[in-house]
Amino acid sequence: MCAKIFLVAALLLLTYSCQERERAGEEPAGGTKMEIKVTSSAFQEGQMIPRKYTCDGANLSPPFSWTGVPEGAKSVALICDDPDAPVGTWVHWVLYNLPADATALAEGIKPVEKLENGALQGSNDFRKLGYGGPCPPGGTHRYYFKFYALNAALELKPGATKVDLMKATEGKILAQGQLMGKYTRK
Repeated sequence: MCAKIFLVAALLLLTYSCQERERAGEEPAGGTKMEIKVTSSAFQEGQMIPRKYTCDGANLSPPFSWTGVPEGAKSVALICDDPDAPVGTWVHWVLYNLPADATALAEGIKPVEKLENGALQGSNDFRKLGYGGPCPPGGTHRYYFKFYALNAALELKPGATKVDLMKATEGKILAQGQLMGKYTRK
């Protein structure tokens, strides 16, 4: 009897977890999550981010390329954040409404509201527009560059926050991928 109760409870918990992940935009409704493959010529997955892309260097945004944006996507969004910050997750970059057929971002994206390709930049936790490079107060931090293929362009003005973006993407994520780099100040 106890084993049956445990099994039922486990199944209910699993079902609830899947529904919550779908509601949070982690998986598209009714299907398997597709993956975007993200790479950078500046660093590889789990490796150190070069100094020039940080507050200790030129503070340039790194170059990226990606594949795997599914047919039917209307735009791509990017969030870079640091979950190791002492005050909680720190947002370094918010970029959205990249054209769905875009496959790369050049190094050194300027902190302007609108890029030439129509993409918009949001506000980071430095309270600035565009990219703000790694600048950890101590220790080694991880920086996740997360790409999302969306089934719509987002109706957000320039300067939107990560919270605004995540709310606007609910139910619109077709595929996602990420590249994680690390940085330690010396």
